[in-house]
Amino acid sequence: MEGHRRIRSFVLRAGRITPAQERALEVSWPRYGLDFTGEPLDLDAAFGRKARRCVEIGFGAGEVIGALATANRDIDYLGIEVHRPGVGRLLLQADRAGIGNLRVICHDAVEVLGAGFPDDSLDEVLIFFPDPWHKKRHHKRRLIEPQFLAVLTQKMRPGALLRLATDWQAYADQMLSVCNANEQLRSLSPDRSYVPRPPFRPATRFERRGERLGHGVWDLAYARR
Repeated sequence: MEGHRRIRSFVLRAGRITPAQERALEVSWPRYGLDFTGEPLDLDAAFGRKARRCVEIGFGAGEVIGALATANRDIDYLGIEVHRPGVGRLLLQADRAGIGNLRVICHDAVEVLGAGFPDDSLDEVLIFFPDPWHKKRHHKRRLIEPQFLAVLTQKMRPGALLRLATDWQAYADQMLSVCNANEQLRSLSPDRSYVPRPPFRPATRFERRGERLGHGVWDLAYARR
């Protein structure tokens, strides 16, 4: 809200960055990186074409968006991530695979969504395994909440897809409640509950870690009305 300090859904952790990742951030950023300035992004110019646009928020190490961009060259993919090691890792992958339909922003996704995209401009949004902030006093930091969804659905075209996943059941229940309460979203589940894991989604390191800890995985899917 204006006049109040927004509670961020992330903490910048000083994770270990390898020399190769650091070099990728320096050398490959001009090709793949988009600097967010608070002004609207010209994605047609950034990609050099008009195409379907898919955004992944919080792509982590880039396993999902890298695989999708490699397999679907007719779609433009934009990844948003605040942690530099993950960005560097995705840039390395993009260089090796020669992925031309991928761009990356290293910035707060909430700010990028609010100011960087026109309304009705996105065809698909992916949010896989966002920080669950499992301690009760931290639940206010969770990304999936009504105000965020209100902004996100404005940026999605009618018919655009929103896909989410988490390995924390309490957060899955919150996601389900918040998404089902948004009048702009229509659940792709017949009973407005969870959906099967989409076949295109490779297991992320966060998902594999959750499986080792005995966590389940809950997928949700919605379409913009």
